[in-house]
Amino acid sequence: MKIALPDSDGTLRDYVLQGTPIEAVAIGPDPVRIVLSAAHVVADPFTDNDPSGKAALDWDATMAFRRHLAGLGLGIAEAMDTAQRGMGLGWPEALELIRRTRAELPQARVFNGCGTDQLQSEDMPGLDDVRRAYLEQAEAIQEIGGRLVIMASRALVRVAERPDDYIQIYGDVLAACDQPVILHWLGEMFDPMLAGYWGSDCFEEALATVFAVIEENAAKIDGIKISLLDKEKEIIMRRRLPANVKMYTGDDFNYPELIAGDEFGYSHALLGIFDPLAVAVGKAIEQLGRGDRKGFHATLDPTVPLARQIFRAPTQFYKTGIVFLAWLNGFQPHFVMPGGAQSMRPLPYFVECFRLADKAGLLSDPGGAVDRMRKFMGLYGIA
Repeated sequence: MKIALPDSDGTLRDYVLQGTPIEAVAIGPDPVRIVLSAAHVVADPFTDNDPSGKAALDWDATMAFRRHLAGLGLGIAEAMDTAQRGMGLGWPEALELIRRTRAELPQARVFNGCGTDQLQSEDMPGLDDVRRAYLEQAEAIQEIGGRLVIMASRALVRVAERPDDYIQIYGDVLAACDQPVILHWLGEMFDPMLAGYWGSDCFEEALATVFAVIEENAAKIDGIKISLLDKEKEIIMRRRLPANVKMYTGDDFNYPELIAGDEFGYSHALLGIFDPLAVAVGKAIEQLGRGDRKGFHATLDPTVPLARQIFRAPTQFYKTGIVFLAWLNGFQPHFVMPGGAQSMRPLPYFVECFRLADKAGLLSDPGGAVDRMRKFMGLYGIA
């Protein structure tokens, strides 16, 4: 099977598909690693709302994708930045998403994003406002039985004057949590508005603040997700964590190595890239559970070039690539995103995503993907 794809100067050249679709293998009930996929949402293409307005979702398609993830044995990180949280999806819509997932998949492993995004960017909040916003979301999520990911707060980084402000706010929020939570350290490459989080641009100084939070609240913390796209920083932190606190890799560039681990330990995972990689992840984790490290790497390593393409700088627009692959694989009937985010990458980006997804065996229906890719290129005047 082949398709004519444009090269770097726009010349069409035949590309022959070469990948074999990965066969779905569900992760068992007691996995060797806990893997959570931060899941995207499907926009309602018929909404009359402007992209700058309230997000409207296709709930049937959004929930169907979550059933797909759960059916493969993956956990779900709900209403996170992959779902365009704070980047098209507001808190009221996020809470409705959390409610629906809880009702739809009550037995699945689900953690839900708890933040402060009801505070508008033009507001000038104080620490008390940030505390109230976190507690409002925590209460709403816990009221329906949901577990929490304490997301990094744009409002907190604006108003905090010293590391102790973070320690105080996180301590107050964690005191109100009824089950252990996952903390979320999201780097500025994912959200430039989070630069200087934990009170410093210096990694070691920020790390000291994080450990102060963890040590003072260890019983309330299941683990921490670190998304800095720097495997060495993750490994440094992982080796210093208390035994009862898990490291969840958020490194969308180096996840096979970090999940496999070394003689000193390993990382679990909470990753946006696991949304399009779910089939590969299911197979790889089962292989690792059988002690087949070679097979684990043979399955997961070929997905890394695709991940690096999807998450290339500016990294915050990675959601566009994830939803593009969901559309190519038939999980939704259109390529429309909340906030008009489908327009945030250029044509060569999409062409390379197509090639790399094929090579990694991640086009579940190659014929259908080719048909959709041809229709997509037609929007750019490519016959």
